[in-house]
Amino acid sequence: MRKRLTRALKNLHKGQRGMTGLETAIILIAFVTVASVLAYSVLSAGIYSAERGKATVYQGLASAQATLQIQGSVIGLSPNLTELERVQFTVGLTLKDEKVDLSAILINYFDDEVHSEDVTWTSELAGGCTERGGENMVEADERHIVTVTLPSEATLDPYDVFKIQINPPSGATLTIRRTVPATIQKVMDLR
Repeated sequence: MRKRLTRALKNLHKGQRGMTGLETAIILIAFVTVASVLAYSVLSAGIYSAERGKATVYQGLASAQATLQIQGSVIGLSPNLTELERVQFTVGLTLKDEKVDLSAILINYFDDEVHSEDVTWTSELAGGCTERGGENMVEADERHIVTVTLPSEATLDPYDVFKIQINPPSGATLTIRRTVPATIQKVMDLR
């Protein structure tokens, strides 16, 4: 019985060739090569996309780091007691480790009837602050008082709303939106 089974098994594989180890190795190498090329492509695309995302985040941070903020009240000045002529406010840095060059900022004025770009303004170091570096630079814990002269064509009545927009060379734009009070005084805290 055993002999018969052995002959039957020999006849079963008669004329068929088995794969050699070399053929198996070649096929395995081909699969590994294709897989490694595909993996490299996927990793490269992922790394490229991560780098682009990181660059975008850093660009956004750089844009926000040198932003000015209002510190204290916004004051309206009317020396002649008839109309609002100037607006005064104090600015400082949002983040203390950056600085803003005030000589490079652009200030715009808007109301319902007037749009004026690059209006006249002045700046001085606030009392109690020590100048850290450049005269026109807002740095660390410095505060500067900015006085904006409203355009002559801007005739504001009580309860009129106006905007002053401060555009630094880098960083976010600061918009001040205020309402003219019911009665004009020489010095007014605008809300």
